[in-house]
Amino acid sequence: MISEVEKIKLTERGFLEKAIDPTIDLFEEIKNLKKKKKAILLAHYYQDEDIQDIADYIGDSLGLAREAEKTNADIIVFAGVHFMAETAKILNPSRKVLIPDLKAGCSLSDSCPPKLFKKFKEDHPDHIVISYINCSAEIKALSDVICTSSNAKSIVESFPKDQPIIFAPDKN
Repeated sequence: MISEVEKIKLTERGFLEKAIDPTIDLFEEIKNLKKKKKAILLAHYYQDEDIQDIADYIGDSLGLAREAEKTNADIIVFAGVHFMAETAKILNPSRKVLIPDLKAGCSLSDSCPPKLFKKFKEDHPDHIVISYINCSAEIKALSDVICTSSNAKSIVESFPKDQPIIFAPDKN
């Protein structure tokens, strides 16, 4: 149970700062907890080496999404940004998905506020909406197709040349 002060700090920071007993082997403790809780740790390539060392899978957004979708683990711990954890939950809704830092954001995702995007989409009803995987779940829900950097070009080219397209969250 956390105190009211800790709840406020969690809201402000996105994580709790707790002292760690220096006699504990964190790597061994995490390994034991993963086994005990039937958890998997997925880490993005940009995570520190220590996090990657204890991860069950390291990859880019697409690779991590695929791992999250196929896992049988009860808990998915996502060492990445918020939209990645949301994607894991969308792809594997029966699993509990945890993110160590609730404020772990992505500037690209943050640049596309859902309310404004919804209005923009309503103003352009004849457009197909293709959104990059680096979007929030709210933006994904407003989209017709989700793409990654590796398949964006082929997805866009799969539509007729005269089909108007909104590509989010990019401005271009």
